[in-house]
Formats: sequence, C-alpha cells, structure tokens
Amino acid sequence: MSFLIKFFIKDYKNIKDTKVRAAYGKLASFYGIFWNIILFISKLVVGTIFNSVSITADAFNNLSDAGSSIISLASFVFSSKPADEDHPFGHERLEYIFSMIVAFIIMYFGLQLMMSSVDQIFNPGDVEFNIAMIIVLVFSILVKIYMYLYNNKYSKLLKSTVMHGAAVDSFSDVAATSVVLIGTIIAYFTGIQLDGYLGIVVALFVMKSGYEIVSDTLNKLIGEAPDPDFTKNIIQKILTYNGVLGVHDLVVHTYGPGKTFVTVHVEVSCKVDILKSHDMIDNIEKDFATHEQINLVIHMDPVDMNDAFTNEMRIAVEKEVKKIDHSLSIHDFRVVRGDTHNNFIFDVDVPIEFKMKDNELINLIKEKVPQGDIPNYAVITIDHAYIAVVENGQ
Repeated sequence: MSFLIKFFIKDYKNIKDTKVRAAYGKLASFYGIFWNIILFISKLVVGTIFNSVSITADAFNNLSDAGSSIISLASFVFSSKPADEDHPFGHERLEYIFSMIVAFIIMYFGLQLMMSSVDQIFNPGDVEFNIAMIIVLVFSILVKIYMYLYNNKYSKLLKSTVMHGAAVDSFSDVAATSVVLIGTIIAYFTGIQLDGYLGIVVALFVMKSGYEIVSDTLNKLIGEAPDPDFTKNIIQKILTYNGVLGVHDLVVHTYGPGKTFVTVHVEVSCKVDILKSHDMIDNIEKDFATHEQINLVIHMDPVDMNDAFTNEMRIAVEKEVKKIDHSLSIHDFRVVRGDTHNNFIFDVDVPIEFKMKDNELINLIKEKVPQGDIPNYAVITIDHAYIAVVENGQ
C-alpha cells in the first residue's frame, strides 16, 4: 500500500489537503475491492466444491466487503466536492452517511449468514475436507490481517470513519475466518460437524462489526465531545501569543473530516490599545487557518489585571467556589462599582458530570460572595457543555 501511495498520489505527505486525503481514500477503496474480490472467488469455489456452508458464507461476507469498498470509494468522491450555495460548509459529512450505509450492509449480510447457518444445523450436509480449504482460509486470514493493518494506519492518519469501518470489518473477518479454519480442522480429525454452528459464530462477528461502525458514526453525526488532546493543544498554542492572558469557553464544531470550526474566548488586558489587541487576535486566527486548517473565531474579553480591589475579590470568590466543588472554576471576573452596591460579574465553568442544578449553584455562590462596607451582588453565568444559563444581577 505504501508503494502504491508514493506512486499514484502526488504530494502524498500533505495529508491535510482535502484532495490528497480523497486520493488516499480512493486508492484504499480500489485496493479493498481488489483483495475482497480475490477472496470471494477463491472461497466460493472451494466452499461450493466441498459443500461447506461456513466457507461459502465467508465468501459472501467478502463480497459484501467489496461492496462496502465501492461505497467507500463513492464516499471519498462525493465528500471531497467543494462547498456550494446550498452547502456552504462543504460535503465532508457525507463520509459519515456512507459509513452508515456500509455498516447496514455488513449487518444485513450477517443476518443472512445467521439464517443459512441455522438451516445447516437442522438440515446438515456432508462437508468434505481438502487441503485446498486450509490453504484458502489461511490465505484469507493473512490478507485480512494486512488489510486491517493498512486501513487502521490510514484511518488514524486521515481521521477517516470509512477507513476505520474497513479496519474494524477486516479485524472481525480475521476472527471469523479463524473460527471457520479451526472448525474445519476439528471436523477432519474428530468427524464432528460444526459447520452450521461456526457459521453462526461468523455471523455474530459480522453483525458486531456492523454495529460498532453504526455506533461510532452515529456519535459523530449527533456531535461528540472533542478529543481532549485536540482542545488542549489549541489552548496551549493560543497561550503562547504575547498579550493573551487567558483562554476559556472553547467550543468545537466539525462538519466532517478536515472541516473543523472552533470558537473561543481570549482574555486580553483592557489597558492595551484595542486596535493592537484586535490585530493580535486576527493574527492568531490566520495562523490557525494556515497551519492547522482550523477555522478559528475568537471573542476578545478585555480584563483589568491591575485593579487591586478586583483582583482581591476575584481571588476571594474563586476560593469560595472551589470550596463548593474543586472541579468548578471562574473566569471573566469584573467589578461594576456603585454608590449603594457593587456587582461582581463572572462565569462559572461546570463539568458535565456535576450534579447540582444551575439555580441551586447560583444561589449557593451568591450566599458566599464576600461583603464589605456596601453590599456586593453576584451576576453569574453558568457554563457547561455548550450551554450558557445567565442569571441577572440585582
């Protein structure tokens, strides 16, 4: 596979380029079609000649894999189409749709295999044994191990759900064919016919692989939490820019592989000229678009780090919030002073697993706000997941 990549794909190292990524996917799909057709023909011939339902069923499993590779090919063709008027974010999410189609085809063939295996149990036929059966099964296992390795490698490299599905399917095929091989050997040495039972085991492997692909792809369609390392790297890179004081409220949206949008709040000093801070923000966004292929949108939060009263109150409030639960944190803390009272305005970051209701937490924090010569009130925004619940101050 590596040799073919270097031979057929120009600029093959530039995997962040959508055209290069699509070329990888198309080549892997053609490669999968080739190997699965070879395995289908060899198993069908051997299974038919020697009356083995499990080998014949395994052959049609490989035929379904070839069909899956054709769908994968279509996936990379259509998902690489550029954005248009009706689809301004491009067509990359089509890859998820095609992954679901592949998964349902896999599960359908698994069900068909289950039915033919049950029929074989109740209406058993004599299964002949021949060394050709062993050769074909061993050859199939070796090919599928190879297919698993390259699909797994490039699915991680390209972050492709379709290739991940191909890798999962290849791994289940290794297990399924191994079961058939073991059963064939047992039948030869003991005379015990396990063909139908082993067909059921193969069917379960096939349906399980289809279910795993459905589950993984469905999470991506619904919207799953971003990779912690991915968000950590974004935050760490933003903090390296001179003038950035803090980062919070990072939200990641994906419209398919290679199409990532990120919004984030960046704290800057209110003492710095706003045009200078705005220029810095523009440079950060451009750097991420150029070097990370991430569409980054930054909300700029000016903060006063030199006001002694604000700093003192921020530390005091944060200490009280930490007493409630160590996983809680605050940001965007500012003070609006008045003649009769002061308003402390800030956000509280709440992890998804935190059990207390928002209103309960808000009221509890308000009770703990430090007081002085005049009343201090809290205006609190609760941030958790991608939801912000705002409580108005007094």
